[in-house]
Amino acid sequence: MISAFRPPPRSCRNIAETLTLAGAGGIAFTLLGVPAGYLSGSIAFVASAALAGRPMYVPTPAVRILFVLIGISLGSVVTPATINGLSDYPLSLTMLLASTIAMSVAGTSYLKFVHKFDGTTAYLSAVPGGMAQVMVLAFECKADARAVAIVQTVRVIVLSIALPATFAILGLADGTPISTRNAFQLSQPGELAILTLVSTLTAALAHRARFPGGLLFGAMLASAALHGSGLIDVTLPSGVQYVVMIAFGAVAGARFSNTSWSQLKCYFGAAIGTLLLTTIIAASFAGALLPILAVPTAQMMVAFAPGASDGMMLLALALHLDPIYVGAHHLVRVFFVMGVTPLILRFLRRGR
Repeated sequence: MISAFRPPPRSCRNIAETLTLAGAGGIAFTLLGVPAGYLSGSIAFVASAALAGRPMYVPTPAVRILFVLIGISLGSVVTPATINGLSDYPLSLTMLLASTIAMSVAGTSYLKFVHKFDGTTAYLSAVPGGMAQVMVLAFECKADARAVAIVQTVRVIVLSIALPATFAILGLADGTPISTRNAFQLSQPGELAILTLVSTLTAALAHRARFPGGLLFGAMLASAALHGSGLIDVTLPSGVQYVVMIAFGAVAGARFSNTSWSQLKCYFGAAIGTLLLTTIIAASFAGALLPILAVPTAQMMVAFAPGASDGMMLLALALHLDPIYVGAHHLVRVFFVMGVTPLILRFLRRGR
């Protein structure tokens, strides 16, 4: 019975090849001084190999474990001082929702009239955030799921690679590896066990309740509560955090597996056009807030970026930004998008 749960040898080789390339890319980019090098380098190497025809693969159980570990890492940076900054969020969140509406309308119109997407496919391809939930809706509504996947994935991957490089060029971030407020000590295994257990249970409950991004946000909220209350002071060892970044980059890059160059070319122009349009809109709204709120430029841009919530939050951690600020914005956007999308899809189907 145990052998029935073992992956076939070919899958094991695929996993090993994927993780080896991810590690090589993450280390290479880090040695070159690229901000968030462990993450962006891993994505770049694995995505390139997938497009070249290599069978890049990360098993689903491993992905779920990654989400929990990412959530624990993100929540571990919470302090009472972080919580005191909540007073700045209302205006920022209002602008975020306005930018989400603007990005969705502009992106949908662009894909529909320029690239001739049908209304449902155009909207699901353009709407920012909540990629997993959007893909489920694409299958349920019989939209062009491959078009939605490519446009959404290109946006996520390009942002994960381009944002750190842009911040480095502009002097808004550096390539220093991540660090947490307190390094792990061998005298803290008990605290680490409690942190891991509570965060994992909370993540499992949130996932079972179909909370958007439940594994990540559940673990993050539990970790944040434990650290913010002062009950727990331990964090994951830095080596574990580096491995998590590399592995998550492998997951993102592997999304390009089984995609031919002809299929990619068909949708790549639409993806880049949508990315540029939504990024300009997001940057405009974020830029309007910079003179008003005392928030670092890079932090504001990542919070408003039209990328997936998990990738943007991990990027925030890698760039030494406040993941609570970034996470609050992406979580609110996911809820907003998932709340209005069924109504919009019903309207689009009636129009068609």
